[in-house]
Amino acid sequence: MTILVTGATGSVGRLVVDELLAAGEDVRALTVDPERAKLPEAAEVVVGSLARPDELPLGGIDAVYLAPMARTVRRFCELAADAGIERVVALSGSSIGDGHEASSGNAYAVVEAEVGKAGFAWTFLRPGSFMDNTLDWAGMVRAGEVAMAYGDSTQTPIALGDIAAVAARVLTTDGHVGATYVLSGPEALSLRGQVATLAAVLGNEIRFRELTPGEQRGRWLGYGVPERVADWLLTGFESTTRNPEVPTGVAEELSGRPGTTYAEWVAARREHFA
Repeated sequence: MTILVTGATGSVGRLVVDELLAAGEDVRALTVDPERAKLPEAAEVVVGSLARPDELPLGGIDAVYLAPMARTVRRFCELAADAGIERVVALSGSSIGDGHEASSGNAYAVVEAEVGKAGFAWTFLRPGSFMDNTLDWAGMVRAGEVAMAYGDSTQTPIALGDIAAVAARVLTTDGHVGATYVLSGPEALSLRGQVATLAAVLGNEIRFRELTPGEQRGRWLGYGVPERVADWLLTGFESTTRNPEVPTGVAEELSGRPGTTYAEWVAARREHFA
């Protein structure tokens, strides 16, 4: 079976390539710049982008790992169906249906709707927050103080590698057609708890300072975050303060291995925070 990995140099797609190759699958890895991509020699590296679906090399493909791109997903589905592709595993998100006009879930919903009605044997993966989101804290971590609003906001962040492991397993095993999987990390952690973990693993004193929602919003706007997106993010943090997330256990069940803890994730990225 030959599997096309779109977004093969993206945060999740690159790891999906590795997982599939380790499982002995034939991989066609899509990238806009093969020379810079540094993909494994075992992968068939092809030039292309989901942003230009009419140029995609779809011949001879049995299944697709589909990175989310709402703007062109309808055309991709038309071309993939014409090429005889039967299986599509699409990366989506748990923010679907949260009702906010600026939500990332709105774009994910478009992807799911188009893939679902195109007649593929589909599976949707809906991870929640990424552990990688806290890479943005690196400067604050080095300064010894992380300042955020809603310190008690409790989420279940997941490592990108765990998402990739699930994607590879779903692409290569039976029993997942028509399934929507909500993926989480193995533990629920508040923002304060994440900072405490960073301090413990790095061996540094790192304080947590609570910002007001207004202060947080002002910071994000100063970084160039659009107002509507800042409001959506604040809504999410407030919601998970009132209703803490709980691990789903789905990633562990599907991948057949323990989920990556936040402490393990931090330990593997000491240099980034040092």
